[in-house]
Amino acid sequence: MIIKYRKILSIFFIVFCISCKSEKKINENLIFKYNEHSNISSLDPVFSNTLRNIWPVNQIFNGLVQLDDSLNIKPDLAKKWDISNDGLNYTFTIRKNIFFHKSKVFIKDSTRSVNANDFVYSFNRLKDPKIGSSGYWVMNNVKSFEAINDSVFSINLKSPFAAFLQMLSMKYFSVVPREAVSFYGSKFGKNPVGTGPFKFKRWDENVKLVLRKNHNYHEFDENGKRLPYLESISITFLPEKKTEFLEFIQGKIDFINSIDSAFKDELLDPDGSLKKQYYESINLISGPYLNTEYIGFFLGNKNLITRSKKLRLAINYGIDKRKMMKFLRNNIGFPANNGFIPIGLNNQKINGYKFDIEKSLKLLKEYKEESGNRDIKLEISTDASYLDIMEYIQRELLKLGITVKINIMPPSSLRQGKSNGKLEMFRASWIADYPDAENYLSLFYSKNKAPNGPNYTHFVNRNYDELFIESFQEPNKLNRNKLYSKLDQMIIEEAPIIPLYYDKVMRFTRNNVYGLSSNPVNQLDLKRVYKK
Repeated sequence: MIIKYRKILSIFFIVFCISCKSEKKINENLIFKYNEHSNISSLDPVFSNTLRNIWPVNQIFNGLVQLDDSLNIKPDLAKKWDISNDGLNYTFTIRKNIFFHKSKVFIKDSTRSVNANDFVYSFNRLKDPKIGSSGYWVMNNVKSFEAINDSVFSINLKSPFAAFLQMLSMKYFSVVPREAVSFYGSKFGKNPVGTGPFKFKRWDENVKLVLRKNHNYHEFDENGKRLPYLESISITFLPEKKTEFLEFIQGKIDFINSIDSAFKDELLDPDGSLKKQYYESINLISGPYLNTEYIGFFLGNKNLITRSKKLRLAINYGIDKRKMMKFLRNNIGFPANNGFIPIGLNNQKINGYKFDIEKSLKLLKEYKEESGNRDIKLEISTDASYLDIMEYIQRELLKLGITVKINIMPPSSLRQGKSNGKLEMFRASWIADYPDAENYLSLFYSKNKAPNGPNYTHFVNRNYDELFIESFQEPNKLNRNKLYSKLDQMIIEEAPIIPLYYDKVMRFTRNNVYGLSSNPVNQLDLKRVYKK
């Protein structure tokens, strides 16, 4: 009996060693490595509310539709769809032979095919208050949904919403298998099972996350080769940006997203281009990013001097944003001299705030005469990472005779202060949840007042509200964009904010990485990436 037991142990040891060796033998050129210094909180799609979570979730899961790099809606697990004439019903036809990742949760065949009922389950889970999804709000306009049969999934809206397909591209709407959620319970986010190009392999808390190639993935390239090209993705969790940067420079990781202000002068020239000494070792991939950085005025308190539109306009015209971008950002981004909607989302030009010191001083003089306030003092709240920009704003406004105090707060306190209406002026950014201008314009809809919505300024304008509702329901894209432009122009005229700059995607890869592109939502898609 003892001899038999020893034999079993020996066999197990040999198999284990072979398995270990097989993992080690993966060609380095088939492994994509990056670091996530902010760590990852969950791989459950219902909690994919930050890029740190969204990026790995995008490798593991699929939804009905997906975005290409130009923000066009493309089929994903749904091969086609129909929209009713009234814009209320969306009917999706699900592809056949889409399989979940192999897992022990599927007892019979280690996997099974996806059907319309899986989307019913996933949508119900997304809106379930017991789950507490950060994306529950995406279901607010959904009236009902059902599986017509195994291949057809139907969604009914409460009211027409022209940007609904764009919203469906969010990872919140990913399909998950009931069996896996039932098996793992609250730990599903640490043991995900999806349909994506990569499957979950191992997660060493605070050390490393490993994903492996899904050999049954449903997408193929133009030459008929099954995606993905890579065998593995390795994500480390080094908490220090300095360490991350050094790992990249030394070639230990393949990719960094953006670059910390402390290191930007090491890689970039003042004009934002890559320094010549890195031409042969590093690639720079850049493009517009759907993120507008701005300063908001709180308008919900009648006693604040920022209630004066003339004062707000004077401040807007008195800031030289081009100089700010050149000297503080190495031209990473674009001066926000147009509207609030960033570059890459609406091609219609808005007449925004271009630097005009004479106009600024004239408006400021009129404000002083009307208000009797000759000693203008303001306070801007920010977190420490934007201190240099706020100090620049401080100097620019001092030239106008405006004294500015900078209040540095922890990011969590800043978010809370914005939501509670406790801050006179605050630095903020708005990154698109989905690629439609409505997402930006909703920040000024009166019914979205914080803390119940994203209207942190408490801007209220009846004409704006009426036009916003009209745009919300306009099915024609061209007409909708015209309405968006009118709304954006109204924000400029009323000046509840100071648009600072439209951000830019800046991706740095080692020179042996190919197939990685940029996109305006800064999504990380690795299914077509390869290394040489």
